[in-house]
Amino acid sequence: MFDDLLGANRRYRTEFHDSGVEGTAAKGLAVLTCIDSRIDPLALLGLQAGDAKIIRNAGARATGDALRSLVLAANLLGVTRVALVQHTDCAVVGVTDEALRAEIAAMRGVDASDWDFLSTTDQLATLREDLILIESCPLLPAELHAGGFIFDVHSGELIQVPQQCRHSE
Repeated sequence: MFDDLLGANRRYRTEFHDSGVEGTAAKGLAVLTCIDSRIDPLALLGLQAGDAKIIRNAGARATGDALRSLVLAANLLGVTRVALVQHTDCAVVGVTDEALRAEIAAMRGVDASDWDFLSTTDQLATLREDLILIESCPLLPAELHAGGFIFDVHSGELIQVPQQCRHSE
């Protein structure tokens, strides 16, 4: 089932060398973005391995687990700013959790009523709410800068979303 991955890793190992990259974020950046395969967070931001901490989940949402990672990154790994990067044509935008539950329940033949997929019918409002969650987290430094962005998966453009947060830049 995973032979292709193991084979690719064997080829990778033949040219691998320890880059000496530290475990901290060299650019002081954490990027919270979606799991969408069309997003290459390092490339779209002009970064290299070691420059940023990359956190991914469906919809690029400030969930408890994403906040846990941000708390560790900001307090222990040199992160001083967070880019929350959502994107166009996201599967959890423009749909309700109720509709997703029904669709997945029908596909799998199971009860999905207890699942929260964090879908949204207003992406900009949701992005701003998630920025507020990040900025109001008591375990994150008060001087942490957070910015919200929408990545256009068709043009490659990154659009900054204006917000009323304590540190928008």
